[in-house]
Amino acid sequence: MSWLKMSQKKIFLVLLFICTVSLLLHNFSWTIEDLHLGCPTLHARLASGLKPKHTNIVFLKTHKTASSTMQNMLFRFAELNNLMMALPKPNCGHQFCYPQFFSSHFVHPHTLPPNMITSHMRFNKTALQHLMPNNTIYITILREPASMFESLFTYYSHHCESFRRVPNGSLEAFLADPLRYYRPEEMYSMYAHNTLTFDLGGNKDRPKRDVAYAQAFVAEVERVFSLVMISEYFDESLVLLRHLLSWDLEDILYVKLNMRMESSKKSLSPGLPEKIRDWNSIDAHLYDYFNASLWVKLSELGLDCVAKEVHLLQQAQERLMKSCFGGQTPLQLSASEIKNKELRPWQPSEKVGIVGYDLPSNISQEAKELCLKYIMPEISYTPKLLQSQLLRHRLSFQNRTPHKLNNAQQTIHTTLPRHTQVPRNLPLPSNAQGPTSTSKSKSTSKPGVGISKSVHQSSNTNAFQI
Repeated sequence: MSWLKMSQKKIFLVLLFICTVSLLLHNFSWTIEDLHLGCPTLHARLASGLKPKHTNIVFLKTHKTASSTMQNMLFRFAELNNLMMALPKPNCGHQFCYPQFFSSHFVHPHTLPPNMITSHMRFNKTALQHLMPNNTIYITILREPASMFESLFTYYSHHCESFRRVPNGSLEAFLADPLRYYRPEEMYSMYAHNTLTFDLGGNKDRPKRDVAYAQAFVAEVERVFSLVMISEYFDESLVLLRHLLSWDLEDILYVKLNMRMESSKKSLSPGLPEKIRDWNSIDAHLYDYFNASLWVKLSELGLDCVAKEVHLLQQAQERLMKSCFGGQTPLQLSASEIKNKELRPWQPSEKVGIVGYDLPSNISQEAKELCLKYIMPEISYTPKLLQSQLLRHRLSFQNRTPHKLNNAQQTIHTTLPRHTQVPRNLPLPSNAQGPTSTSKSKSTSKPGVGISKSVHQSSNTNAFQI
């Protein structure tokens, strides 16, 4: 009899242990595959209890680097977790009055105080540090200079005067003698020379022989940014991002956005990549350094661990595609082929086609609501997110008791709490959706709607601002 009781007790304890582990796995969203990653960082997180997700983030959105895909990911995370995303004022368009240095005056007052900021800007460390919480993490992304410059040359061929004056739009002709066509003081000149350096707040026109400047600039970028992603290794970069922010696998799922049609791409003839890197020498220095730095970080995490996490990410991507597109690779469509106007990407010119997506008509309403935001272009998503946050602002204003209102409390700064972290395993707050805007988002013939005609550059000084 005592033997039977002992057996029952052992069985009970075993069942209790199994149920506890199952509950933990369910609540913390870990899978059996996750536990087998062999990742030191993962084991440390499990041992110490999972950290809350970090939510105070500056993502510097650089040009033609897969940054639109990253921005979409952050937009969705902010909505899902009821966070405040700083968005541009109407007169700045969907960018923070780029190419001017960023200023808090460019931020819509009803999107303050922010948890995140990710729309295009020219980086200004001082202004952002005054705007964002002290524990903000800074992230950006770079792309190999040769392929990026080819993309810039094609994408902005009708907007950048340095490109427009080149005979027959020839990239070869431009690179044969860049100074014949390039005017540093012109509007949009930043697309023609060291664009990454300019976006990061540096001096795009320092001479290539000034190696000391390039090295000092790289060192300052490294001091400010906790992670510099590399677009050629996008998934590996996302693994580092996930660990840095203590996010889940589901938080880093994506669909590639703002890509050119194959017919709009130009192959680089032999010798051109070297000429591009020579012309954009500071950008090349940035890329080479942070590409190497990325692999140091990946090695510290464990390359086997990273490879397994990338595999898990790709499996999750396949499940997303199955839910959204019936298991098929999403068909890339030209803007005219997309029935839903909200899903049509901005077209920089008639000669450059940017592809987008449409959802199948036979998927469920639930799947449609989930998948729509994954494929929504920036020009459509930005006003929708703004409407949602304006509604939150109005509701917050209405809920305050009248006797507590005074002039100092009329601003949004006193009404919305800062969400420094998102705790895990709590019911997600409902997403307050604002009424659909009755005014349609109009694509403009020039990038950077409403930007100043004066390009604020540091080309005449020896100091860079970052």
